[in-house]
Amino acid sequence: MIHKLVPGVLAMALLGACSHPEPVAEAPRPVLVQVLAGAPVAGGAVYSGEVRARYESDLSFRIAGKIIERKVDVGSSVKPGQLLARLDPTDAGLSAEAARAQLAAARNEYVFAKAEMERYRDLVGRNFVSRSVLEAKEATYKSAAARVEQAQAQATVAGNQAGYTSLVADQAGVITAVSGEVGQVVKDGTPVLRLAREGEREVLIGVPESRIADLRKSGQVLVRLWARPEASLKGRVREIAPAADAATRTYAVRISILEPTPDVQLGMTANVILPSDSGRDGALLVPASAVFEHQGSSAVWVMQADGELVKPVLRNVSVAQYREDGVLLSAGVKAGEIIAVAGVHKIVAGQALKPVTGGKPAAAALPVAVKAGG
Repeated sequence: MIHKLVPGVLAMALLGACSHPEPVAEAPRPVLVQVLAGAPVAGGAVYSGEVRARYESDLSFRIAGKIIERKVDVGSSVKPGQLLARLDPTDAGLSAEAARAQLAAARNEYVFAKAEMERYRDLVGRNFVSRSVLEAKEATYKSAAARVEQAQAQATVAGNQAGYTSLVADQAGVITAVSGEVGQVVKDGTPVLRLAREGEREVLIGVPESRIADLRKSGQVLVRLWARPEASLKGRVREIAPAADAATRTYAVRISILEPTPDVQLGMTANVILPSDSGRDGALLVPASAVFEHQGSSAVWVMQADGELVKPVLRNVSVAQYREDGVLLSAGVKAGEIIAVAGVHKIVAGQALKPVTGGKPAAAALPVAVKAGG
């Protein structure tokens, strides 16, 4: 009886095994990648700075007064002759009117003194009055003429003062700072606005004393915007401060951007890469998150294209320098190759991955084939 049940039990077991669903293949895990830039990176020190205008001017009123109007804000573009702010013109206007009245009075006195002088000249010619009386009239006439000149000058100054209640732009540019508000009483010469002129752009950085001597001998430097880290702009040292800053003990250095692109905007943060005596030609800068230790050596994952996916290949690299903006590699990778820049410790060689750059799938942007050799 037992022998008859065995075949049936085996058949049921086989049928149960066949009814199990097949396992579903897992979707490829995404991996953040980056294409290595083709431009070599200089191996010198890196300093962060701010993009500034070549020419900046603090704008102020030439007279004291109360601000009653401000027509621009930070970031406003202005043209030459454009009204920027106004002071209360009441007092300046009254002073101008008083000066004009004094000028009118001085002119009347001048006309009367001139007429008197001419009349007494005629009387002296007829021997009706003495010569000394004529001399007194001539002195009065000269004094009246001098008072006219004085009143004219005072009226001109008062008129200019009335015009100084309006602050206008003398150059085209952008307002980068505002320190005067409506209702504020300001002294003459107190800055209320700062204007950055259009045209040349430069980067202001602070450099320690140990680098100043080498910096004076250097020619061109590299400038990289944080907004565009893949692009390098040529720069030149234009100005080095003669004294160190009392707080930071660094020297202010202005780097002129030789060929600025339209996207170089005021206030942007930029890295200035100074040259070094031991320049590393062909070195490539990669994110610090891309480099990891493998069996005592530095390594990266190089992505090899496999259709719309990629497969990681372990690659040992030589580190030339650790910097605040990344790691400088002198060997092991080359421009145009694609490397993983995040999650490198979770990657397994040969696994299929979905490449992503900047939060978007990058398969379409990858080369058809990327050799893993190096």
